[in-house]
Amino acid sequence: MIVILGRYFLKFNIMKRLGILFLSLSAAFAQEPAVDFLTGQAARQIIGQPTFTFQGVGQPSPFQLGSLQGLAYANNTLWVVDSNLHGLLVPNNNRVLVFSNISNFIYNPTAEIPQGGRCPVCVGTPSVGQASLVLGQPNFTTTTNPYVTQSGFRNPTYIATDGKILVLADTDNNRVLIWNTLPTVPDQPADIVLGQPNFTSATLGLNASSFRGPQGVWVQGTQLFVADTQNSRVMIWNSIPTSNNQPADVVLGEPNFTTAPPPTTSDLKPTATNLFDPVAVTSDGTHLFVADLGHSRVLIWNSIPTQNGQAADVVVGQPNMTTEGDNNAPGTCVTNGTNSDGTPTYPSGCQTFFCAPIGTDSDNAPILPPRCGYTLSSPRYALSDGQRLFIADSGNDRVLVYNSVPTTNGVKYDRNLGQVDEWSDQVTTSSDTFRPDANILQSAANTIPTPYALAWDGTNLYVADPYDVRVLVFTPGSPNIPITGVTNAASINTYAAGTVSLALTGTTVTAGDTITIDIFSPGVTATTCPSTGLECYTYTVKSTDTLASIAVALTNLINAAPDPNVIASADVVSGSLFVVNLIARVPGFNGNGIGYSAATASASSTGTPTETATAAGSALSGGAAAAELAPGTLVSIFGSNLADTTATATPDANGNYPTTNFNGVQVYFDGIRAPILSVSPTQINTQLPFEVNGANGVSAYVRTVHNDGTITATNNIGVPVISGYGNPGIFAGSGNDPRPVLAYHTSGNAIALVDVDGTVTAGDVATLTIDGNSYNFTVQATDTLQTVRDGLIVLINANPNEKVTATRAGEYARIILTAKVGGPAGNGIPISASVSTNATITISPLDSSATCCANIAGSLVTAENPVVPGEVITIYATGLGPTTLADGLTPASVTGQVYPGPALNVPVTNVDNAQIGGTTANVMFAGLAVGMLPGVYEVQLQVSTSLPTDPVTQLYIAQNVFTSNIVTIPVVAQVGPAASSSARPAEIRHAPDRPRH
Repeated sequence: MIVILGRYFLKFNIMKRLGILFLSLSAAFAQEPAVDFLTGQAARQIIGQPTFTFQGVGQPSPFQLGSLQGLAYANNTLWVVDSNLHGLLVPNNNRVLVFSNISNFIYNPTAEIPQGGRCPVCVGTPSVGQASLVLGQPNFTTTTNPYVTQSGFRNPTYIATDGKILVLADTDNNRVLIWNTLPTVPDQPADIVLGQPNFTSATLGLNASSFRGPQGVWVQGTQLFVADTQNSRVMIWNSIPTSNNQPADVVLGEPNFTTAPPPTTSDLKPTATNLFDPVAVTSDGTHLFVADLGHSRVLIWNSIPTQNGQAADVVVGQPNMTTEGDNNAPGTCVTNGTNSDGTPTYPSGCQTFFCAPIGTDSDNAPILPPRCGYTLSSPRYALSDGQRLFIADSGNDRVLVYNSVPTTNGVKYDRNLGQVDEWSDQVTTSSDTFRPDANILQSAANTIPTPYALAWDGTNLYVADPYDVRVLVFTPGSPNIPITGVTNAASINTYAAGTVSLALTGTTVTAGDTITIDIFSPGVTATTCPSTGLECYTYTVKSTDTLASIAVALTNLINAAPDPNVIASADVVSGSLFVVNLIARVPGFNGNGIGYSAATASASSTGTPTETATAAGSALSGGAAAAELAPGTLVSIFGSNLADTTATATPDANGNYPTTNFNGVQVYFDGIRAPILSVSPTQINTQLPFEVNGANGVSAYVRTVHNDGTITATNNIGVPVISGYGNPGIFAGSGNDPRPVLAYHTSGNAIALVDVDGTVTAGDVATLTIDGNSYNFTVQATDTLQTVRDGLIVLINANPNEKVTATRAGEYARIILTAKVGGPAGNGIPISASVSTNATITISPLDSSATCCANIAGSLVTAENPVVPGEVITIYATGLGPTTLADGLTPASVTGQVYPGPALNVPVTNVDNAQIGGTTANVMFAGLAVGMLPGVYEVQLQVSTSLPTDPVTQLYIAQNVFTSNIVTIPVVAQVGPAASSSARPAEIRHAPDRPRH
């Protein structure tokens, strides 16, 4: 029988303490805000992929897109151009897919989502929804290209409909096709062609009835609008054409129908009357909107133009009608060079920029952002819903929302979809091969790389995302959850940390000596104080000082400023430890870029200081993204008006927590209803389903049925997912990080841990000696490290007179030796190991050559009952990811279920690093905890025997590069260490993976 150490804990007490920490809910109530878009929100649904992040291109089908561009909506039908400009993206299917009765699978925002399949809100499988009709191809599975016929296309781009007729820009055939009624049969031929005399020619030209690569099309009332892109003009027909090659009535961007910039023109000075490569034209019945791609602007006419070359009234994306350029942050200011820092400079009289400066360089020159809320980069579409204006700001990978149609030049957006703020463009492909999450935002539910087209159905905004081969569906919601409001329930936030250790070279301090700690903002390399981004804190030693008072004085200097980057605390144990802890003010990875250093100087120019100050590294470390969640993680959702009352769920007889509805609340991840553990107006505790494994992100929202019968659905929040790995969070008490860990003394019996490692070679002999009794195992050719371990366990347990029992550890090929007699009497049983000459296998006791450290099993670690170096402790965590049974194949993890066992289960990714006080702790077991809340993992650690006394010893665990929050634990050494002992090193080293049992 397999016994995992400590499984006889009194679970009730542990559950109670976890509950106090995990279910700390507030009963505050907030007034329900109006439904709106939220900057940085995620899409609610998608079309074209089976999950938000899949990016498949597969074989053409009624639900699989190739590379899309244009969108149109009318009569409960969405039209999707499954093709793109010049076929730049593949596969280019040269077809239009028609999704009829789309409300059958694009659900009402407050409706319950029908369950079934991996992603019930992804229209990328037949079970959710699919196109009902295809144009341009004879069927859904055939792609013939290119061809010029009455029913075929060559790289079509944009499409438009008013619910009566259909218009398509067949771009590379230099024509526009019109269906006089909405098509009802596959591959239905068009009725009218514009730009060509017939359906078999594809010539380009420059007159009132010809095009050069037309893209944008729009139907408004009786009028037709076409963006004749490569002729840099927009053409208007005052009545819907009824004959082939019918000439237009009005032209914009040019004074007449026979002038245009030469095709080789690389730049065209902008005016209110000209255009440069316009790609889209739309109208709301009052205004006309043109995406003027080449000038990085959107032009607005306040009424439908009636004259050739009529000037626009308003410009968006530029401060006025005569400026241009992608992300024109300087606006009307023109640079006159660069300074010594390489920063652009401007004439002294130029004080107003289009984008406000984000700082100054060392020469005090303003530093402008790469983009801001006023600028555009290659806008490809502008669309109004009759009140708001939406702009596909493609070069900035975002869609901008203006709450009303702008009436003055150069206004700032109100909301931003695709980015978290006005300055960011976080949709990039990283070349970082070290971090598995380097590209975690690729194809995420809240990112839009190069949006091309937009459509509005009265409730939802459809966005063409060609690079991710999908249509994103964004929906206004109740903005009750901030975009950072979904996080690991244990770690909440993970802050980077660093330490400066103080010591003496002699026996006393020297008055007049100085100790300096420098703190550098991320990216700052300056070495002289004062400098921008560099803060220096110097303390002059007094004759009455001790190392303890110096640590406190330095801490006070840093916090009194206050330092903009870190918070300091003194960690002092009289006679042994004198440390200044530095914790980043900002959570996550950004804290890892904060640099720091320490130095001492003598009071005398020729002397030597008697104090030393040692920084554990050059930068803070350990900051991680608590919002990056592994499948199965316990999740806290923070916000407002999430529920009307506070309530805690209880599992059913099978240990399952409710998913259908609890206290009026439902939580959805990719449309999957998640189990709910507790709710309150400001916090929901739930679990990220294990079923999302394989994705690098999901879309989450909360649906609440309130006591008055109203229903709210929050904006969707993008949640990054760490698939194939874990991203652990350790449960800890309240307060500021690092918080005190929730830890327990594991065993009432003394234990020792033995590691079996190396490689197996037939004939090798591994010997384990326990209190003089030797157990020899001869390796066979078919053996593994695990079978060698198991063989030694059998030999040991076969001796009824042995003082210990042997069991398998839950991590690696390790043996746990547990004294048969309880309490301190089991301490000190000697353990040793050896192997035969030239053996390739190794066997060694870990950290101690004797059994050690019996305590009261299951008792809470406190300052009054601290950890003793060498003992085994149990901590609780979440976010370790999916687990398997001992065979390494059978899944052990079930979403929403109290884990029933077996006790021995292992994460797919080992907890391969545990650090306590800067020393490695041996991981004895990590896996789902029997009888605990869903997603709670038990981790057993053997503490190093070399730890010094420290009431706030820092502790963290890691899986691969993913590090938990840093917590603290009280340690009391049985023998005091040297006074110069240092604290946690800054560099985190991860042990290589070794085979699991």
